[in-house]
Amino acid sequence: MKALINKRTIIIASVSLLIALITLISVNVFNSAGPVTGFANTITRPVRTFASTVARAFGDIYSAIYRFEELERRNEELLQTVAQLQADFREAAEVAIENDRLRSLLDFRQRHGRYAHEPATFINWTSDNWTHTFTINRGYMNSRIEEGMGVSTESGILIGQILNVGATTSTVITVLDTRFSAAVFVGGENATEEDADGTATVKGDFNQMRNGLFIIDFIDDNVVVNQGSFVVTSGRGDVFPSGLTVGEVVSVHTHASGIGRFATVRPSSPINAISEVYVILGFQDVDEQDEIQADEQAEEHNDEQIDE
Repeated sequence: MKALINKRTIIIASVSLLIALITLISVNVFNSAGPVTGFANTITRPVRTFASTVARAFGDIYSAIYRFEELERRNEELLQTVAQLQADFREAAEVAIENDRLRSLLDFRQRHGRYAHEPATFINWTSDNWTHTFTINRGYMNSRIEEGMGVSTESGILIGQILNVGATTSTVITVLDTRFSAAVFVGGENATEEDADGTATVKGDFNQMRNGLFIIDFIDDNVVVNQGSFVVTSGRGDVFPSGLTVGEVVSVHTHASGIGRFATVRPSSPINAISEVYVILGFQDVDEQDEIQADEQAEEHNDEQIDE
């Protein structure tokens, strides 16, 4: 057996040596790989073609994987950019809202400079079938609020009145509540005592409260009230300052008894959209303010004459 293996080894080695010699002679004599190399190339061509095809396939797969990873990376960058833009947009929107609020507050102070007022934030509603109230975050421990003070929006629209004051919160009845009433002028937009068609009293009404309305009841015959007439506070009774917008007349009716008229009024500000209000701590009517300013100017003039 050992001799057979040695014999085979010698034969294989001899054949290999012969092929090598023939190839060497072919290259030197014929300047080519020779018939043996050509035969070998012919036999191995399918294998080499397959190997080349597989190599290209793997190259395409690698390229696709690389492009996919690159797209994933770019997509992640785009997602981060979008998230940052969204954050910037939200911040800009919040800044715009705050600027609008401050601008409205400044405008309120400029137009209603004679009012001493304090801002308050809405907390929650406590309305039911019989009442229409809400709670604010101001009380006798953190403000100068007192019962009976008027409550308005930042644009000078009357929306209610302080009902009771707690330690850190207070309850406000809205213009829709049956316990609310106010002396008003009725007339064109921004009606005043000079151009108003007449004075009247608005108050909450149980039947109209569920419709989001209140009424002007028992309107005098000499008061002209039409659909679209504006209603503003008159300042009479020293409960609310004059010039606060209250609402707009929706319709005018005659009582079922046939005696007297009443009008339904829509609040100038959506009551259910309240977020921040202003409690009117004190006020001076225009006439009183002018009188005080005249007295101050007179005192300054007298002081100047004394100095001279």
